[in-house]
Parts: sequence; C-alpha cells; structure tokens
Amino acid sequence: MTTAVRAIRTNKEEAPMATSVSLQKVIKRYGELEVVHGIDLEIEPGEFAVFVGPSGCGKSTLLRMIAGLEPISGGALYLDGSRMNDVPASKRGIAMVFQSYALYPHMSVYKNLAFGLETAGMKKQEIQPRVEKAAEILQIKQLLQRKPKQLSGGQRQRVAIGRAIVREPKIFLFDEPLSNLDAELRVQMRVEIARLHQRLGNTMIYVTHDQTEAMTMADKIVVLNGGNIEQVGAPLDLYNKPRNKFVAGFIGSPKMNFLDAKIVASDDGSAVIDIAGQTVRLPRRLGGLQPGQPVTLGARPEHLNVGDRGLALGSARVDLVEHLGGQTILYVTLYGGQALTVALEDQQAIRAGETVSIHIDPERCHLFGPDGVTL
Repeated sequence: MTTAVRAIRTNKEEAPMATSVSLQKVIKRYGELEVVHGIDLEIEPGEFAVFVGPSGCGKSTLLRMIAGLEPISGGALYLDGSRMNDVPASKRGIAMVFQSYALYPHMSVYKNLAFGLETAGMKKQEIQPRVEKAAEILQIKQLLQRKPKQLSGGQRQRVAIGRAIVREPKIFLFDEPLSNLDAELRVQMRVEIARLHQRLGNTMIYVTHDQTEAMTMADKIVVLNGGNIEQVGAPLDLYNKPRNKFVAGFIGSPKMNFLDAKIVASDDGSAVIDIAGQTVRLPRRLGGLQPGQPVTLGARPEHLNVGDRGLALGSARVDLVEHLGGQTILYVTLYGGQALTVALEDQQAIRAGETVSIHIDPERCHLFGPDGVTL
C-alpha cells in the first residue's frame, strides 16, 4: 500500500449512513452459457470493496448486475436488506463511473455535471450547490467553464466522477476508471479516489484487473476467477495467507514464484521436500499427503535473497538484471532448470551471466498441494 493511501486509510473519518450490499447465490446466464456461478458476498456499509481478477472472470458483469444494468438470472441482490432484483437502475441510489469518460463535448464542465440533474427535473437553485460542492471536492472549480477538449485525461476523469457525486448516491460503482490514464496519473487518481472515499464515507465498489490498485485502495478485496469467488479478505490477509495458487499468483508484484517439488518426508511440525535434487525442510503440515506426492513451493520475489539468510534453494544463473534504483530485480534459472524472480532491496552489483546462491525465508514461503490449495 502506498504511503499516501495508507495515511488516508488510517485517518478515515467516521462514515455517514451508507448502504450494505448482499449477494446471495447470484447467477448470470447468457442463454445456456452461465458466466457467474452462484456468488455469495457481503459488503458492509461504508466499505471500499475491490473486485479483481483476470479478463473474463465476471467482475464487470457482477458490477453491472448490482447497478441494474444487467438482469440477474438467479439468486438475489439486497441493498440495506431490500431485494433489488426487479428494481430499475434509476431507483437503486447508485452512481456508476465507467472506463470511458463519456463527456458531452459541446457542453462545459458545469453543464456536464448538471445535465443529469436537469433531465431528472431538479430546479436550478438546487443543482448549483451540488455542482459547486462536487467541483470543490474534486478541485475542479477553476475548470467549470471549460469544454472537455480543453482538459487533460486526469481532469476528464474527475469530471466523470463529479457527475456521480452530484447525484448524492448511496453507493459508488467504478468500472476500471483509470485504465485510460498514464502510469503517473493512475497513481495520483488512486490517491484521490481513496481521499474521496474518506471524505464522503459512501459504500464503494471498484472493478480492476490491476492488483496494485486493489492492494492500495481496498478495505476488502474480492478475487474472482471464472465466475467464482476464490477468496475475500483484507489486502494483506490475501497477500500473507492466500487460499490457493490462483490467489497467491494474482496478488503481489512481482508475481509469486512457483517451484515444482515433491514430498520426501514429514512429521508433526515440518515437511521435507525435494526441489530439483535440493532437499529443503519447511515448517509446514502436509494435511495427509504422503512421500512421493507432488507439491508446489510458492516464494514471493521479495522473500528470496542471494546471501546466506534462510534455506538454500541452490545455485542459479542470472539471466537478466533490472536496476530500478531502490530495488534490483533478478531473473535467474536454478541449475535444475526452474526459473525464479528475485527482488532485492537497494542497488546491487550483480550482472547477467553471474552465478548466485538463492536462499529463501522458510517462514514466509507457501506450500500448495496437488489440487492447488494452500497446505
């Protein structure tokens, strides 16, 4: 989590009345094709929940069902205990921010913010304070008379968020809103959205395929895969205690290393495994697995080192080095043929072609059974 976002999280003000979201056995079908398979999920009032997963996992479809833009094929959606399956989108008290800004190019920023309220029949004297309040929150008051073509990408995204704020919804939904921004603006907007959540206190649900956005913004992460929930939890809970290989590989950057191994022996408190001829003893229970059965060792790049700290995994050839200033990333191949990514702190004088000794922190590695579930 970035320092700025962490500060926002820890100084979060007490939220006003917000809305709970409950999904009970929710299913989505397109004809005979079922794409969401009986989702159960509880989001507490005022929570910032992030749906994360690869393309096609069902996260945007789930968001659109909550918004009322997609009908629910089975199960039920409840907002503050009221069943919403057949309630029109306009009556749910929800505002949605899309990946596309979809601003009216011929209208000023003020008109873009006010247009939805005008079409709903709200009086001018009621609209103006809402627009001005949203502009103040998003720091775009000086832009109210400009047209969209005169704005940067980040400013356009603020206007799109402002259109949601003026509606004063109970729930904000974000569908990959930062995908069109460059890397620097994405970081800036992540902080601004987190600050918006702090100030407004509304329930927010945010969809992204970017696990870094999920880790830095969420109170609760929902990891989706193939229309199912793999795991739900706080960001660091998922990082430290992934339920299975999928979650372990999706959460964390650089991605977790997975090494093929097999069981050699076990006792009550530890397991001896073989990795390409190298025997390693780990403080893990094996849950009934027997010697000779295959397992997978998971090791995050930041928990590996090239010194003598921890357990030795063996010698490795350095294939590529990335010098990032505050961090050095090594791409290496163990002499058994398995590839690893190693993330070292600070600047390291290591070059491609060198041989290094790879060690692992035994307390921070992970072990997965043949079914991919964490042991």
